[in-house]
Amino acid sequence: MEYNPQELDRKWQQRWADARAFEVTVDPSKPKYYCLEMFAYPSGHAHVGHVRNYIIGDVMARTKRMLGFNVLHPFGWDAFGLPAENAAIKHGIHPEVSTRGNIAHMKGQLQRLGISYAWEREFATCDAEYYKWNQWLFIRMYEKGLAYRKRSSVNWCPSCNTVLANEQVVDGGCWRCSSVVSLRELEQWSFRITAYADELLAETEHLGEWPEKVLTMQRNWIGRSEGARVRFALADDPASSIEVFTTRIDTIFGSSFVMLAPEHPLVATFADASPDPAEFRRQAQSFRMQDRAARLSGEIEKQGFDTGKRVINPFTGQAVPVWVANFVLGEYGTGAVMAVPAHDQRDFEFARKYDLPVQVVVTPDGQSVDAATLTEAADAYGVLVESGPYSGLSSGDAQKRMIAEVKAQGIGEGTVQFRLKDWGISRQRYWGTPIPMIYCEKDGIVPVPDADLPVRLPHITEFTGRGDSPLAQVPEFVNVPCPTCGGPARRETDTMDTFVDSSWYFYRFADPTNSDLPFDPEAVKYWLPVDFYSGGVEHAILHLIYSRFFARVFRDLGMVHHNEPFTHLLTQGMVLKDGAVMSKSKGNVVDPDTMLQKYGSDALRLYVMFVAPPEKEVEWSDSGLEGSFRFLARVWRLADHWAASVRGAGVPVQSDLTPAEKAVRRKTHDTIRRVTGDIEQRQIFNTAVSALMELVNELYAFSDASVTGAPVRRAEDESSPAVAGERPETQAVMREALTSLVRLLAPFAPHTGEELWAHLGEQGGLAAATWPRFEAEVAKADEVEIAVQVNGKVRSRLVVPAETAEAELERLALADPAVQVHTAGKTVKKVVVARGRLVSVVVA
Repeated sequence: MEYNPQELDRKWQQRWADARAFEVTVDPSKPKYYCLEMFAYPSGHAHVGHVRNYIIGDVMARTKRMLGFNVLHPFGWDAFGLPAENAAIKHGIHPEVSTRGNIAHMKGQLQRLGISYAWEREFATCDAEYYKWNQWLFIRMYEKGLAYRKRSSVNWCPSCNTVLANEQVVDGGCWRCSSVVSLRELEQWSFRITAYADELLAETEHLGEWPEKVLTMQRNWIGRSEGARVRFALADDPASSIEVFTTRIDTIFGSSFVMLAPEHPLVATFADASPDPAEFRRQAQSFRMQDRAARLSGEIEKQGFDTGKRVINPFTGQAVPVWVANFVLGEYGTGAVMAVPAHDQRDFEFARKYDLPVQVVVTPDGQSVDAATLTEAADAYGVLVESGPYSGLSSGDAQKRMIAEVKAQGIGEGTVQFRLKDWGISRQRYWGTPIPMIYCEKDGIVPVPDADLPVRLPHITEFTGRGDSPLAQVPEFVNVPCPTCGGPARRETDTMDTFVDSSWYFYRFADPTNSDLPFDPEAVKYWLPVDFYSGGVEHAILHLIYSRFFARVFRDLGMVHHNEPFTHLLTQGMVLKDGAVMSKSKGNVVDPDTMLQKYGSDALRLYVMFVAPPEKEVEWSDSGLEGSFRFLARVWRLADHWAASVRGAGVPVQSDLTPAEKAVRRKTHDTIRRVTGDIEQRQIFNTAVSALMELVNELYAFSDASVTGAPVRRAEDESSPAVAGERPETQAVMREALTSLVRLLAPFAPHTGEELWAHLGEQGGLAAATWPRFEAEVAKADEVEIAVQVNGKVRSRLVVPAETAEAELERLALADPAVQVHTAGKTVKKVVVARGRLVSVVVA
């Protein structure tokens, strides 16, 4: 029987579809398992960097099914977004046409990979049946005061007369016409996510199955800080001021300049008053366009410029300069920082770069320190110096007195501040969910009645990218009667941020065809929270924090009964080629379809899982993929060789086995133990595949076949001599080994697994098969090999009974002749026994 993976792909994918193998319903008799990969944006063609995430999820889903779980593994499309609209502007292709075409292509790619999705639950966020519930939820949030309008700064192109997204601003200019972009204040809709800031922060302590780096990013983004707001009056206009937020008011006597975020509203005002307004705006815009994560973390080259303005330090009375700095964010605090370079490292680096004054005002012992001797900021609390009447006070006492002083003077107060700001969701775009609000001169802002939802996107034939929101240019969409008084009114013409679409889609998958509610609370009660959620770390902040916010909104509407939507989170690493992340622009994309045509889907799936742990980056290698194909061919030949003789074989009886048969059985059960733990508990898939390779090598050796993979005796070739005998015990051992191997391999290589399962005489298909169980006593080795190190170098290996005590291991190691060569004439300082693995001898 020849191994033809492309034929197997087609055969089994069709059988799964015909049998609806992966469709599920609520079944209280089974434990549920909700496995989900982050929403896919239909960009057109998936490359292997994209599909790595989907294969990770599929390995988990297939394993859990065989372990007896009722597995929900759905898929859909995060279909709204700016790229499709930009393509419409450039190429005249309607966003819906391009998006639907991209979905069809990418869906075909995923189906050809054999991903076990419940495709009957598929939806796209551009379906009116989905975005209707975005609008329904918006209205519920408006009713609860969680959706509101406020003035916000946006990027404005004066030539195109339109708002630009951050990514549409290139070097301070419009991506289309290169005009200098300015900031403009517009009335925009926001969600009051800050109402849940304390809870979102506190609950990170209970997300024990999330990566710590993601939790740290979430905590930093929420950014709870206790401190004070203080106003610095403008030197040339004392009636006006800049309000700063500081957690270290005790250092205010050392504040030698103030820094503004490039997003701060005063930046535009100061630009107008500067000698070169265009250059001022260009520099500020260039800062705004820099990577926000790097700006947030401070891991960016610190840049800034003097605005020419001065403010008065309210404690020293001195005028200090106002700078714009790229590492200050408008979202944090007030968007303005009192810089204290002696006591903040980022301020220190900035001051040294631009030769700004550094004044030490806090020391450990209250003794003055020459700032010129500092090599880094002294950010510890201590005793105040050079701080007028506060000198000699501890930092804690000084903070209390200074906060009381600013409050008494009416120039500030103590406060708790969050870096997290309310979520501005208005977008002056077409390809998004219309905001369901109506403006009436008589009745003000009026929600669209629920009975009139969805507010559908009108069809637009021409996209210019110029002027107001595209929806504002469609009179029949804009002009409507007021739902309250019936008089003339107009619709909101902004659409929602597409993060809204992806902030609750995981609930809709639990009940995707509900026409009365976003979902049935009872269905969500069964399926949610998501048990396993995987995706890129680039979504560690916004998508996850918005999803956590929406979970609480639904909870407070009485629709869900949990706080957190995702129990276990895995963030996978990028796939690189030629040292760079795969992208069309770099020309280093690997199309999975090309690989499938050459090697079949299972080889690709296996290689992507074997090459590295899931959270690590992967360097793509065609030769590595070929190696996975060869391994599957070895498994195929091995199973084909034994198939006829093991069909119908019994269960091994340990007491009847030869030592060689016991060794094979021990390896089989140990492999089950290792693979089960690696997949189910640790999600370290590369070591699971490695364990399978070890088992295959041992089975080849037992079969008396070439370990190089030379063909073994074909099962149907009765004239060939029987390899390893035809004892019933041998057949039973090999049947157990091969049926276990095929089931353990199936999550990685399901098409090959299904075919071999049938070839070995097993019934029902792997979708209905159970995961193999290991027996601890059988898996336990009679003897183990222990490495012996001397001063860190392996000098010998001991083969000893598995239960050998640590003291005996130490004695045997020191008595070993190969070890004594390196200890003779020396003093043994320490012997460390890592039981079952290593004896480490340290000599002087």
